[in-house]
Parts: sequence; C-alpha cells; structure tokens
Amino acid sequence: MNKKSKDPALDSSHGNQVHEDHVNEGGPQERHREKGGQNNATADRIASEKIWLKHYQPGVPSVIDINQYSSIVDLAEHMFHKFSQKGAFHNMGRTISYAELDQLSYRFACYLQNDLKLSRGDRVALMMPNLLQYPIALFGALRAGMVVVNVNPLYTSRELEHQLKDSGAKAIVILANFAKTLESCIEHTPIKHVVVTEIGDALAFPKNVITNLAVKYVKKMVPSFSIAHAETWGEALRQGAQTSLSRPVLTHNDLAFLQYTGGTTGVSKGAMLTHGNIVANMLQARSWIQFLIEDGKEIVITPLPMYHIFSLTANCLIFCSVGALNVLITNPRDIAGFVKELGRWKFTAITGVNTLFNGLLHNEAFKKLDFSHLKITLGGGMAVQRAVAEQWKEVTKTPLIEAYGLTETSPAACINPMNEKDYNGYIGLPICSTEVVIKDDSGQNVDLGQVGELCIRGPQVMKGYWNRPDETAKVMTADHFFRTGDLGYMNENGYLKIVDRKKDMVLVSGFNVYPNEVEDVAVLHPKVLEAAVIGVPDDKSGEAVKLFIVKKDSSLTEDEIRNFCKANLTGYKLPKYIEFRTELPKTNVGKILRKDLRDEEMKKRTQH
Repeated sequence: MNKKSKDPALDSSHGNQVHEDHVNEGGPQERHREKGGQNNATADRIASEKIWLKHYQPGVPSVIDINQYSSIVDLAEHMFHKFSQKGAFHNMGRTISYAELDQLSYRFACYLQNDLKLSRGDRVALMMPNLLQYPIALFGALRAGMVVVNVNPLYTSRELEHQLKDSGAKAIVILANFAKTLESCIEHTPIKHVVVTEIGDALAFPKNVITNLAVKYVKKMVPSFSIAHAETWGEALRQGAQTSLSRPVLTHNDLAFLQYTGGTTGVSKGAMLTHGNIVANMLQARSWIQFLIEDGKEIVITPLPMYHIFSLTANCLIFCSVGALNVLITNPRDIAGFVKELGRWKFTAITGVNTLFNGLLHNEAFKKLDFSHLKITLGGGMAVQRAVAEQWKEVTKTPLIEAYGLTETSPAACINPMNEKDYNGYIGLPICSTEVVIKDDSGQNVDLGQVGELCIRGPQVMKGYWNRPDETAKVMTADHFFRTGDLGYMNENGYLKIVDRKKDMVLVSGFNVYPNEVEDVAVLHPKVLEAAVIGVPDDKSGEAVKLFIVKKDSSLTEDEIRNFCKANLTGYKLPKYIEFRTELPKTNVGKILRKDLRDEEMKKRTQH
C-alpha cells in the first residue's frame, strides 16, 4: 500500500482510528524484515484476546454450539422434514423437493447397504458434475454411514487411479461421459461396484430419454466403454426401493468425506473431514450470514461443482439447512447458457470464484439481468481481484464479499462481515469458534502487521490426512493449529490479508496445482531431461502454470509436450506457458530453485 491509500478495515466505520504505521508504504513487509521487531508478549496477548471479536457484525456469536446436530445426517433429516414441500435442487428444467430428496436419497442408501452389502465407513466415490443425481447420491451415502470420496470428473486415468487406490473406495457413482476413464484403470483399483448415470437420468419422462439420446448420439459426448457388472442409476434406485435402511448411529467423530488435496510433495492426499467438522463449519458460516437469509425463501445459484469443498459446504449444506432452492449449473463455462438460466430466476445468492464473476461481467446480457433480489455474493477458492469486486458492485448493486478457507478447514476460516459495503482487500475476520494466529518459521506468534504463516484452530479443522500421519504432522502444531502455508498478516482490528504463499502451489481458478505433479508428468516424456513449474500471474485465472523444460532431444517441440501433458493431466493443471532452457537454476546439491525462476519471471514482467 502507498501512503495515500487508506486501509478500509481500519477506518472509523469499524469503530477504531486509523493507525498510519500500518498503512504506510511497505508497512507489513518492511516491518517483517526489521530485526528484533517481534514482541512475543504483545503477539501472545493479541492471540489470547481474540481482537477480531470486537469487529463482528452485531448479533454474530463468538462461538457456535456444535451439538445442535449429531451428524450431517441429523441435519439433513431435519431439513427434509422442515422444508418438505419446498424445492431443494433444480437442474435442466426439473426441481426436486426436499421430500423427494429425502425419498430418493433413502432409496440410494438402502441400495448401498442392502444390495451392494457395503458397511459403515466404506468409501463411496462420486464422479459427476452438478446434476440432480449428485445430492441424491451424496445424502444417500452419508445416510448409509459411508464416507464420500469426491472425484473431479475431468481426471485422467492416472489421477483417478491414484485417488481410488489411496482412498480404498469400494464403489463409485460415475457419469457415463467419464466411464471410459474408469474403464482404463479400474482393474488397478479396489472398486467392486460401479453405478453409471447419464445426464438426463433424473429428469422426467420423456425429457430424460430425449436428453440421453441427444447427449450420446447427436452430441457424441459419451465415449464407448465396457465395465463388467455396472449398474444403471435407475436400477439402483429401483432396487433400493424394495428394502429398508438400518440407520447407523453417527457421531461428530465419524468420517464424512475424504476430500482430496495436495501439497508441495505433489502427492494428492485425502483430508479426513468428520461429521463434526462439516456440521461446525455449516453452523459457523450460517451464523455469519444469518441476517441476509430467510428460511424457505432463498434461491442460490450453484455454478461451482459440488465436488469442490467450497460449493459442497456453502451451497449443498449451508443454504440447504435454511430450505433454499439450489439452482445447479452443470456447465458454467458456457457463459451464454449460464446467463440465460440466471434470467429465469429471482435469485438471492450466488457463490463463485473470481474468474467466474469476471466472465459474467464481460457478458453484455448479464448486465441486463434483474439483480433486485440479490443479497449475497460470496467469493472464495482464490483471491478476489479489486477490479472485479468493484465492477460487480457497480453492475449488481451488491458487494462481492471475500472469504477464505481450505479443504483442510471444511473450508471456511475467515469471512468479511456481511455488512461490508465495499471491497477492502482483506480475506475477512476469523469466523465463530475459530482462532487465527500468525507464526514465524520458529513457531512463535508475530506481532500485528508482521508477515508470517496463517495458522488456524477450530472445530472445522480436519482430523488429518488419510493414512498419512507423516504429512499430518507437518501441518499440525503441538497446540492443534493447522499451518496453512499461506503468508499474511493481521491488522489491529483482526482483519487478515494474504500476501504470498509459503508453498509452491499454483492456484488456477480456485483449483490447486502442485508443481511436482506437473513436473513428474513432463519428465516422463522421453525427450525431456529436466522440468520445473511455477505459477505466473494471469488476468483470467488468477495464476497460470508455466513449465520450464531442458530438452534431452533437441527435436522436442512445444506441441509435443503440450499434447503429452494433455493426455496425463486435468485441464486446469496444463501449462499455459512453456519455455525451453539449456539449464535450470539449482542449489549446490542439485535441487531446482523454483524461487529463482519466479524471481526472474517477476523481473521480466516489471520491466515490461
């Protein structure tokens, strides 16, 4: 920040005077470099006093009572009953009520338990985009006492095989469009049962038949596949309707999700999220937005895939807990179709990532929509850019509220107060029952305004990484704080700002890309000697992947490496930029220095 810029999270609207030493040019970063600038006594006092509580919106509790619900299933059954006649989910012209969601998810739970003979704690993978089948399968698996393993449907065979093997999933529900990928790796996984669904399966007759025929034979979106003993979605529900469920008694300690994420090692790990973690986060976030929501009257737009932790908790659980109607957007990349669907609804809330909001704002038809009912726009998954937030408010007359979280925190950890009128550049305040401290490399708390690693403690923090106690130990402190790997600082009102990431992770449109994974794929090419990956700024996706290659064979072309990566990596992990070099910067022991590459890239960009 420069001297003239006023920190909106420090102004009088929050009840405190502005302190110029925190807004002067180079403030937090310069203070971080000062020798002896840390005052541990002051830092520890800040942590113990929880200074952020003074700046909560009036009426937001400092703590939540996690015992309101014993499990996600307890919560679900409550909302099924309370909002039985209200619409729960809408997709492709059909709305299912909470009563129908109750009935259909019960049937699917019976199918898993009685027909497939799966047991409590068994893992069930779900691999599909936003379709009505997803919440039915989700709540069905949880009601049967099983653990949901969310799978990105765009995974390559290699990525899918790893996740299924690592999780030990015994069953999978998969959209037919992606079944070819499963066919290519299923023999190397523990999968015993496959339920294949088609895009139109949850629609009413005859639209379901017409849609499935069009998708398969006109649009040719379903590659031919052959999976022995695969069951259809319709048959699974029919079989489930013939039996009854032995309802398991679930507690806060039972696992609900294995939500896969990565790390600097490049190994995708399953964050163990318990029923208690998810119930806590739902209650935390719901108490934060309580002033803007009314039971049974909200219409929330859900463009982010529900297999992503942000959409899973926010849309599929928080808004459902108040009887909202979720309008599922199956393909948000089709902006024109997305905007057309928006025009059909008097929507009151929308969640998304910066790139999504930016894409909508660049569509002229979007600007002509009726936003008179919109109350909540929540941005997460990646940093919200000031230009996007300001333009969003100009067009919709509603502020774009930034939130922050991680897969490991279920995900919400910090949210800006919902009465914020303008973008402030901060990720918000620690939410109810949540503590955030900033630690240096030695594990000591740092003073206000000093940069360090954000560490989070609260009931929403994961149990650990599945079968990876070594990785869990790396991110959990002795006093149970989760080390996020994000560098930032806290101002004197408890607002937090991210300034950098300690990890080498690249964040592409809200999705984590881990350099080691991309590098590992690149060096499998027979013409590649060495590879290094960094993230570079990108106007559309926040960051983009840049791949540096040292050739083993001089005939290697950019197209060859792009095609090779495309065959082995999901789309968002693909390098946008490729640069060939004769050598890569390394330490004296031969470790490639990504930091040097980033510094070189930043220098080039500032020169231009």
